Amino acid sequence: MSRIPDEIIQQVRDRIDVVELVGRSVALKRAGRSYKGLCPFHHEKTPSFHVNPDRGTFYCFGCHEGGDIFHFVQKTEGLGFLEAVRSLARDGGIVIPESSGGESGLAERIYKTNDLLQARYREELLRDGCAGAAYLASRGLSREEWERFEIGFAPDRWDFAVGVLRGARIAPELGETAGILSPRGSGGHFDRLRGRVTFPIRDARGRVLGFGGRALAKEQEPKYLNTPETPVFHKRELLYGLPRALDPIRRTGRAVIVEGYFDQIALCRAGVEGALATCGTSLSAEHARALLRRTRTVVLLFDADGAGERALERALEVLLPEGLRVLAARLPAGDDPDSLLAREGPEALRRCVETAAPALDVAIERVARAGTETPWQKADVVAELAPLLSRIPSALERGEYCARLAMAVGTEARHVEAAVRAAERGEDARDAVPIGVRRSGPEERNLRQLARCLVEHPLLALRVDRDELSELLPRGAHAELILTFVDAVRERPAASAPELAAALPEPSRKLYYALSAESELPIEERTFDDTLRWLRDQQHKRARREITRQMRVQRDPDEMHRLFQEKQRLQEQQAKDVKADHTTVGPPA
Repeated sequence: MSRIPDEIIQQVRDRIDVVELVGRSVALKRAGRSYKGLCPFHHEKTPSFHVNPDRGTFYCFGCHEGGDIFHFVQKTEGLGFLEAVRSLARDGGIVIPESSGGESGLAERIYKTNDLLQARYREELLRDGCAGAAYLASRGLSREEWERFEIGFAPDRWDFAVGVLRGARIAPELGETAGILSPRGSGGHFDRLRGRVTFPIRDARGRVLGFGGRALAKEQEPKYLNTPETPVFHKRELLYGLPRALDPIRRTGRAVIVEGYFDQIALCRAGVEGALATCGTSLSAEHARALLRRTRTVVLLFDADGAGERALERALEVLLPEGLRVLAARLPAGDDPDSLLAREGPEALRRCVETAAPALDVAIERVARAGTETPWQKADVVAELAPLLSRIPSALERGEYCARLAMAVGTEARHVEAAVRAAERGEDARDAVPIGVRRSGPEERNLRQLARCLVEHPLLALRVDRDELSELLPRGAHAELILTFVDAVRERPAASAPELAAALPEPSRKLYYALSAESELPIEERTFDDTLRWLRDQQHKRARREITRQMRVQRDPDEMHRLFQEKQRLQEQQAKDVKADHTTVGPPA
């Protein structure tokens, strides 16, 4: 990335108010000539984090983290210095000039390089006996659809892209800068996307910024691999499906957001217009602002599992503050858009989108299912949603949803409103309405123990099945930290602890620092496996209880037989798990 002139950096520094910037994530109160609040970089109960508006700096007397506006954005958003400058320049309405010999000229060379590879990838897909073509056919995509969606294939060779660039007299260093090639340790370069079906990721102007690649071999990891950050590819800003989705979004007044390339393609095949997909990342504030420029309504269509529910609520965290109207389309359990299309046809997928409900209503319904019988349960349900409700900019809408949440849990609206105000101030919403002492249960203690294992032994993340982990973990702060930390380690296994922490979203980073600072005895690696076995056991028990409940009311003999077989399968699976390790694991004391 090219150098930004010093005068532009100073202009950004002068334009951005450090109090306003830090205040987006920290509840600040004036203290003399400065402001103070709870440090976002470590867990604390007494504010030791100070912001000096005269100097444009911040400093924490607890963890000794300090810097200027650029360092704050780097730490809180996991950006590099130049990315932080550009992000703040956009916020301040400052245009960074591009010179034809600098980044602008480099960008044009990257676009041309990407265009060349895109053409060759498409040619390779059409060759007789292509493994990528067989894979796409197995997923129900016709040759006409490969062409329509510009899908290609990167041959399973280390030097395919190297040869293409060499033939076009393009230096391999440019291929590396564009994210197409990776350097060899012994010298030279190799293809990053080899052996993958490829998807071109374009901007609103139709330029190919990079690629997404889907592995064909089961042992090939990761399953999806995207172009890394480059001078033109910034995944926090990009959405797959541009520019063809722009006109439908304008016509229908809505955008439909999914998490995967095949999910986006499934919607298009079903006749659902205006579909876009994120590129290997959660929805970001940059995505939210880009969507707001084009529509006021967003429909979220995520998988019907625990990971999908978490993705929905993370999306609400960034979409609600922008004033977007967010709907949630609900898929049948166990389905994603692609599987629903394959099994029930386009009408079922269209109906799923057209019947989408307000996303906050869906979130309220979900948390209420966890139980609202005791005062503690009511308080926990309200506290879980209070941070989301606090992000609604419209006072009228916020008040309406406070009333809906109060009705769902069986409490008074004023209690919910108090919790929302507490969340808005950055305080723990559970403390807004005191209900007595809470004691953490065995599930919470095990989740905390699992999180501590990962904090102390990060490479354990490489041993765990990410999909299984997502299903095992119940919702909550520890589960969010565990999953985001696993993702961070898998993306950068050689990263240091501070680098991994910097890659976490703010709530998880806070919890990470809190767990890191705990003065308990060191935790052993085998505790990780023990805790996972305990969580699997709890999952089996919950599933068996649910099947038993269904069997009590079931009258269909065939369905009763299916339920009995499923219950028997769960019992056998649990027996295998116990046999695999004779140690019985229970909740830690």
